[in-house]
Amino acid sequence: MKRPRYLLLSLIGIVALAGALLLVAGCGSNSTSSSAGPTAGGSDVSGNVSVMAVWSGDEQKSFQQVIDGFTAMYPNITVNYNSAGDQLPTVLSTAVQGGNPPSVAVLPQPGLMQAFVKKGALVPIDYAKDTITQNYAPDWMDLGSVDGTLYGLFFKGANKSTVWYNVKAFADAGVNAPPTWPDLMTGAETLKASGVKAFSIAGADGWTLTDLFENIYLRSAGPDMYDKLTNHEIPWTDASVTSALQFMAQVFSDTGNIAGGTSGALQTDFPTSVTQVFTDPPKAAMVFEGDFVQGVITSSTSAQPTTGFNQFAFPSVGASQPSVVGGGDMVVTFNNDAATKAFVEYLATPQAAEIWAKLGGFASPNKNVNPDVYPDDISKATASALAEATTFRFDMSDLAPPAFGGTVGQGEWKILQDFLKNPKDIQSVQKALEKAAAKAYGN
Repeated sequence: MKRPRYLLLSLIGIVALAGALLLVAGCGSNSTSSSAGPTAGGSDVSGNVSVMAVWSGDEQKSFQQVIDGFTAMYPNITVNYNSAGDQLPTVLSTAVQGGNPPSVAVLPQPGLMQAFVKKGALVPIDYAKDTITQNYAPDWMDLGSVDGTLYGLFFKGANKSTVWYNVKAFADAGVNAPPTWPDLMTGAETLKASGVKAFSIAGADGWTLTDLFENIYLRSAGPDMYDKLTNHEIPWTDASVTSALQFMAQVFSDTGNIAGGTSGALQTDFPTSVTQVFTDPPKAAMVFEGDFVQGVITSSTSAQPTTGFNQFAFPSVGASQPSVVGGGDMVVTFNNDAATKAFVEYLATPQAAEIWAKLGGFASPNKNVNPDVYPDDISKATASALAEATTFRFDMSDLAPPAFGGTVGQGEWKILQDFLKNPKDIQSVQKALEKAAAKAYGN
């Protein structure tokens, strides 16, 4: 999946990727043609598959168990894994440029896939379309396609439409998990009256603010408008953006209901925004962010699941239907030999995903993964919401040019930090967003 942005690729890495890809000049796929299709396993397929991804540490150990499951089915195929860490785009583009890419790479952003497709470096995975269609919602397949051709399979996902809360703080205030935005605002006032501030905001990390905006915008404007804004087909001065920012301003304007107030929020990074909700006594009752919050809670606090911490789905806005904003790690291929095809087909099955799901720290977009394999009820709930979402949209800022959607101190990150500081002048914020977007998109 896509890392929380405090661990994400630096802009230098993105620039290096772009520069290296310009030198690829028709490098092709380094593929080995084969008419042999994937099989259900056995000794009739042999070969070597090299895999490159960002996963290291515990994630690498878990993925190795997935690989072991594959090699148990295909004893004559050897799979070698190489972790490139957060420098994957640079390392991978260098390998492609040198004519020695891996068989398979796992990319954290669709934009990287599109860049490789543009240079003719990737091999389509249409041979796995039937398997993927059976196991994935159409939105996931659309994200893995370019001009109607399927290139990517999302193996690991992230549900960023979650709100994490201190169970005791909510119970003491008599507040239940709010299903709607008005319920959220009412609950926030009740929490403040009980003596606990409602919101912990990581204002020092601009990416958390883009995530909040995206969840509000998807629900208030709908998926079609979300797509248009993502592609800059409508301006950021559009009335739909005004409405979403007005909802955000309801949170930002009540500085007395934010841990540390506005100035404190602007100095709070993502890990701190989580831990201060689950200290004793808590500095706030809830934090907006993705399913990876659970890892911060369990590694950095003593809060226990269900009794100490829990989560609820991001509230509906108006009459919005259940929707998920998220991210994911996408499998792409540079070879089309039989061994690579077999490996991709395997990763598209629920059986492959269930191996990692049982180990924790994993959410699968595969809708046929048995939810009972997840190690606890909370991860089961967040992963099920991701896989079963009828409306899924990838993180908008990750699909934008990095100069607008993913760079510290500029673009959307900086402008939304300014909005947190002064949420009254929405029109000026929109004008600033539109100016930065037009420059980054080139239109």
